[in-house]
Amino acid sequence: MAPTPLLTVNDRGLYCEVGDFYIDPWRAVPKAIITHAHGDHARRGMGSYLTANEGLHVLRTRMGEDALIETVGYGTEFSMGPVKVSLHPAGHILGSSQVRVEHNGEVWVVSGDYKVFPDRTCTPFEPVRCHTFVTESTFGMPIYRWPDPAVVASEINTWWRENQAAGRTSVLLGYALGKAQRLISLLDPSIGPIYTHGAVEKLTADYRQSGIELSATEQVVGNPKGFDWSRGVVIAPPSVQGTVWLRKFGDVSMAFASGWMTIRGTRRRQAMDRGFVVSDHVDWPELLWAIQETQCERVLATHGSVAILVRWLREQGLQADALQTQFAGEEDPVAGEEDAVVQEAAQDAESKIDRPDEQGAD
Repeated sequence: MAPTPLLTVNDRGLYCEVGDFYIDPWRAVPKAIITHAHGDHARRGMGSYLTANEGLHVLRTRMGEDALIETVGYGTEFSMGPVKVSLHPAGHILGSSQVRVEHNGEVWVVSGDYKVFPDRTCTPFEPVRCHTFVTESTFGMPIYRWPDPAVVASEINTWWRENQAAGRTSVLLGYALGKAQRLISLLDPSIGPIYTHGAVEKLTADYRQSGIELSATEQVVGNPKGFDWSRGVVIAPPSVQGTVWLRKFGDVSMAFASGWMTIRGTRRRQAMDRGFVVSDHVDWPELLWAIQETQCERVLATHGSVAILVRWLREQGLQADALQTQFAGEEDPVAGEEDAVVQEAAQDAESKIDRPDEQGAD
């Protein structure tokens, strides 16, 4: 009889039966280990939460003042029953962790969401050796290869200067937790003031309280009617699109920062003036590199281009399977639409898999 897997998926989430705990559960459970505070991984109603020290303030903001939250330092081993557990940097957002689980010599690592390229808003990714690696595959297609962040930062600041010269307000959209703070870190504050939506400002304050240095920001409140916003840049979540909140800024240039902006058709569907490729997830070469660095024997792929990644890994002789979860990663803004560009890109990715010599980490 084959041994029971160290981690299994049930109707509440990813469960370790021998240690009696869950990792990023999607329904209420007594004990939850949380990889990071994004809503698809951290949900309200758990009996207790355990996360990395760095993630305390953002998780508190998301889960509420009454939530029972415990924290532990990266690399510190602790026990959950007979199971040894430790958290290791994932490099995704502030406090993001990979969860290492060990029992009877068998080691699993659950990556949560992660990126390899370091940025100054969170602790960089650290590869962890294991037998089974549970990995995201949000951008798990060969077409996704991120540009140099310094180049993207220059593009964003140039766009801001051009809008300023034309008397337009620059509105830059990015998710309120993680992406927004990374965008702030890429902006040149000498150009003008940086304004923030309330949801962004609260979480940015959590970053500062956690020791992350960011340029000064000012929440968009209290300014008189007719105020000239055009010197500044406004950082806001994508949910503000099409709302009356935007009217106060007058003539605006809208831009969206996301890995999905690799595909030009996505920007057209979003009616954006600009799209900047900024992602807090691994691209295709980084994904393959990260898997290789774990020296794992088996990969379980969750959320994203799972089928493409699993197929490619199997062709390389690695045991790989899909793992069904409720994690979403960085949600595609055109998901569910008939976008010919996206379909063509996916087909192109499939064709490239048949040519392994073209793949691999940079």
